[in-house]
Amino acid sequence: MSIIKPYLRLSGLEPLVVRPETNFVNVGERTNVTGSKKFARLIKEGNYEEALSVARQQVENGAQVLDINMDDALLDGVQAMTTYVNLVQSEPDIAKIPLMIDSSKFSIIEAGLKCAQGRCIVNSISMKEGEEKFIEQAYVCKDFGAAVIVMAFDEKGQADTMQRKVEISERAYKILTEQVGFKPEDIIFDINIFAIATGLEEHNNYGVDFIEATRIIKQKFPLVKISGGVSNLSFSFRGNEPVREAMHAVFLYYAIKAGMDMGIVNAGALMVYDEIEPELRNLCEDVILNRNNDNNEATDKLITFAETVKSKGKEEKKDEAWRSAPVEERLKHALVLGITDYIDADTEEARQKYPKPLDVIEGPLMAGMNVVGDLFGAGKMFLPQVVKSARVMKKSVAVLTPYIEEEKKRNPKTSQGGAAKILLATVKGDVHDIGKNIVGVVLGCNGYDIVDLGVMVPTDKILETAQKENADIIGLSGLITPSLDEMVHVAKEMKRRGMKQPLLIGGATTSRTHTAVKIAPEYQEGVVYVLDASRSVTVAGSLLNRDQKGDFLNSISKEYTKLRDDFANKKVVKTYLPFGEAQKNVTKIDWDNYTPLAPTFTGTKVFDNFDLGEIAEYIDWAPFFIAWELGGRFPDILTDDVIGKEATKLYNDAKALLQKVIDEKWLSAKGVIGFWPATKTAPDSVLVTSHTNEPVKLEFLRQQIKKAADQPNFSLADYIKPAEKGSDFMGAFSVTIQGIEPHIKKFEAEQDDYNKITLQALADRLVEAFAECLHEKVRKEYWGYDKGETLTNEELIKEKYVGIRPAPGYPACPDHTEKYKLFDLLGGESVTGIHLTESLAMYPAASVCGWYFANPDSKYFGVGKIEKDQVVDYAARKGMDLEVIERWLSPILEYA
Repeated sequence: MSIIKPYLRLSGLEPLVVRPETNFVNVGERTNVTGSKKFARLIKEGNYEEALSVARQQVENGAQVLDINMDDALLDGVQAMTTYVNLVQSEPDIAKIPLMIDSSKFSIIEAGLKCAQGRCIVNSISMKEGEEKFIEQAYVCKDFGAAVIVMAFDEKGQADTMQRKVEISERAYKILTEQVGFKPEDIIFDINIFAIATGLEEHNNYGVDFIEATRIIKQKFPLVKISGGVSNLSFSFRGNEPVREAMHAVFLYYAIKAGMDMGIVNAGALMVYDEIEPELRNLCEDVILNRNNDNNEATDKLITFAETVKSKGKEEKKDEAWRSAPVEERLKHALVLGITDYIDADTEEARQKYPKPLDVIEGPLMAGMNVVGDLFGAGKMFLPQVVKSARVMKKSVAVLTPYIEEEKKRNPKTSQGGAAKILLATVKGDVHDIGKNIVGVVLGCNGYDIVDLGVMVPTDKILETAQKENADIIGLSGLITPSLDEMVHVAKEMKRRGMKQPLLIGGATTSRTHTAVKIAPEYQEGVVYVLDASRSVTVAGSLLNRDQKGDFLNSISKEYTKLRDDFANKKVVKTYLPFGEAQKNVTKIDWDNYTPLAPTFTGTKVFDNFDLGEIAEYIDWAPFFIAWELGGRFPDILTDDVIGKEATKLYNDAKALLQKVIDEKWLSAKGVIGFWPATKTAPDSVLVTSHTNEPVKLEFLRQQIKKAADQPNFSLADYIKPAEKGSDFMGAFSVTIQGIEPHIKKFEAEQDDYNKITLQALADRLVEAFAECLHEKVRKEYWGYDKGETLTNEELIKEKYVGIRPAPGYPACPDHTEKYKLFDLLGGESVTGIHLTESLAMYPAASVCGWYFANPDSKYFGVGKIEKDQVVDYAARKGMDLEVIERWLSPILEYA
């Protein structure tokens, strides 16, 4: 009999299991009428279709939960919530993540729950209106299968003292578990953090009250979660960041030890407790723990100290006190804070102190990296900081390596390190490796020996290298859809060869469900899906610990078996139109009164060495932070309570490197655009007359899900004028950023993963910005169908322009094989400078291509799931084997 562990389990179309190793769950930037002027405007105007793009962008940016709030005095909140959630559920690319139904009015919450599929979170319920109302609302949440956030609030008001926090939580817990039947793991208590050091003596014990209440609640109810807004604690010192940062760090030091699970905290929480200036740390402890605070004595001392800090303004003196510490402490300090200034000298001093050079790595260096790993695992360090720590580690190891090699020659048997070895590779046909590089750095920071084979690695090379290097674990990465099939092939080959190493699966297109259904059955020695870098450490540790490995793989196996069973037995809740009917439900465009504007030329135009400085003005920075696992809206992320400080450092570093790239011409930008006469010749087919006068037939897919009566089943073909109505035009483009390889090699030689990953992420941002820049020139100049456009960069990012530029492989045209036609039209590899791999990935990796549609009715959409009748028709139109097309379209097939 399998045991289901007591984890918080949420779901949209896909599951989200909050395990003990889960550091943070990213709730999407709110689709919230009170927090977004754009979203509020769209909802008030009834423009729900465009309002969906707000949700879609959050999901694409890495949100794991989508918060929906319709609290506005001028809205019918129930109607708005009902309409919007229903629409969200009809879009598979949005509905895959769980929803947080958020409202201060329970009628609105209930309306959202009625429409939501999967398992939601309700935010929030409390006993402020009494037990009867609380129980009534809790039953409704439970009936819908939702988890709940419970505010520490009852008929008397918010809980302020320890006794009140515990009393309300205990009372709510007893009601929820004994009367309503809630599982403890489905309860999250927000027990209120209030400001201290306000000068009012009744506020002095608020910090102690929270910490002690947390300890008691977690002792009584270990499966619940405790949350709170940490930034509230230091409200009295707003504007004085050094003091606030220290207060947060000290508070978290004690609160986390007491059992606090999550909280909103200023980026000062990243500060290491032991490195806070001793006088400030002691003053903060006195205030937070309410020591020596008779007559507000401790408060007054902290206020006095705060004035001295504030008076310094922005003048900062480099604190070199740590340089007087023993070399082991200096190495740890440098690793935690990412300081490279003294690493060569300190490493040499340590080498002379220890019997063998390897002892320095296995001793003080690994001790320091263990601290880094612990802080990252606890959510107190963020990815950019970890990569900086890795840079320090690599520079130190580089100093020691010649001595280690010399030691090996003298005594090979005793000079071998014992670190577990993990092999990483991006599979054949795929060129993207930023995520894999980050995983490698994080694992390296936790003491693992990483063998990185790079990109486009054939199966034989992966497995032969793993055997040759005696790798303990193999990790596969992939970004494009064909990589999924390649991973299945690797698993089959590992089984055929009789290999025993566990297999890790990760990358943008991968998922827990795909891993369970398609990959795990092919290899029985352990296949584990890894969501992101922060999870990789826990997974690797469990796989390499002899005492844990068996139980860990058993639990994974049971979980994947259930996922396979659920997948096989899933009930189709959506209704699909027969393909013939869907083709009749086209986008309604008044073609009789529409005269397409001819471009200024037909054929192609090439842009060589396009100005990088001009391109940089179009950069959308939000995805840059997501690449570093720092999700949030830009520029708000720079002042975010949790990650603002680190995000600002990263942004400044990136801007400096970008300027260097531009000034020194490290990279070059090449682009091609093309326009041709085009007509719609069939419901989903477009005939393009190329510059060689050879017609090219383009095939598009159509939405097949049954929609409301007035909603069309979109296809890109709908945006081209039917042949019987006259002539039309369409375009295509490709852009690429070239020349990154020597700079990547240079950073690798310098053991500088931080700048290596930053440069790769910048190249990705530049190529997307180049696509945006050229599209604007197309609209205003080369095609000229919107010459009067005056959009800001923010409006461009939000796609406020007329016309669209969908890319093959993306939601509106998910078939990658149409890239062959696109590149043929543009002139092929020799003209574009882009090589298409066998899996239709583009090399260089920083490359983008797509179609241009000028029709003012054209809009972005997702095809979503389609049925077999359409796939058979599509394969016939393309003249391709049905099984081949099914492999390319596997993520969107409704049938197995």
